[in-house]
Amino acid sequence: MKTRKLGYSDLHLTPIGLGTWAMGGGDWKFGWGDQDDDASIASVHQALDAGVNWIDTAAIYGHGHAERVVGKAIQDRRDDVLIATKCGRVWEGESREIGKSLRRESVHREVDVSLQRLGIDCIDLYQIHWPEPDEEIEEGWGAVAELVEAGKIRYAGVSNFNMEQLKRIQPIHPVTSLQPPYSMLRREVEEEILPYCRENQIGIVAYSPMQAGLLTGRFSKERVQNLPANDWRKANPFFTSPQLEANLSIIERLRPVAAQMEITLPQLALAWVLRRSEMTAAIAGARRPEQILETVKAGEIVIPDELLLKIDRMLSA
Repeated sequence: MKTRKLGYSDLHLTPIGLGTWAMGGGDWKFGWGDQDDDASIASVHQALDAGVNWIDTAAIYGHGHAERVVGKAIQDRRDDVLIATKCGRVWEGESREIGKSLRRESVHREVDVSLQRLGIDCIDLYQIHWPEPDEEIEEGWGAVAELVEAGKIRYAGVSNFNMEQLKRIQPIHPVTSLQPPYSMLRREVEEEILPYCRENQIGIVAYSPMQAGLLTGRFSKERVQNLPANDWRKANPFFTSPQLEANLSIIERLRPVAAQMEITLPQLALAWVLRRSEMTAAIAGARRPEQILETVKAGEIVIPDELLLKIDRMLSA
């Protein structure tokens, strides 16, 4: 599989990476429902076997559970994979409440625990998960820069930062990458963020390119209503009225486009995100091995210009 250079770094990522949010399980505030660890590990192995060369995770996913699962899955395959994880979301003991901290001592403590869970001695890409608390952004980014100097991480990135926040931290240490939400249903980054990152050699790794599963085309109002109680999507605006109905209408209009290209809706959604020259890669979550086999093919798909125009008209209607 071809790779793309991440920002100014020497990291080269496959266009599709494996996301592990759902692998955290359902026993935390933003879980996706219950998840079988064996299926998660099999999904990691399938992704690596299919040529995917990076995995995205975070300490907060399942309050450390996703990192532990990833660590177990890669213990004999460290040389095959780049690991990206995140800091800035914290919790105490068994509490389901999630705190926010970018204090220096918290960031240093978090990286050590993440390294332990993952069973590795250096994280390839370490990211501030959210720019919160806002007044601690500079302190947190300075701490991340210290971790680069200490050799605990190779490169430093951020997630969910806006352009002004990026400008605040760039003088402290160069930003390798930004991980923003980006999909056919969520395009806010196109106006300012993507051009700024292109001009400043900041790689872009899109999360939720399939909008938490909506753009797979496998959801209906009934299926949303039947999501388990411990699935965070039940209360998400994209999955509730009136936005849900509008989203499902767009998806129905996209089906003939995917059929015309003889690809699936998930593949269309991912290829559409990757069409932008600013995009390094997109994160595709997988709860079962067969899911990554479908989505990984999107990294090689090019949508013809006439269909891109057609899609744009659909999304702008």
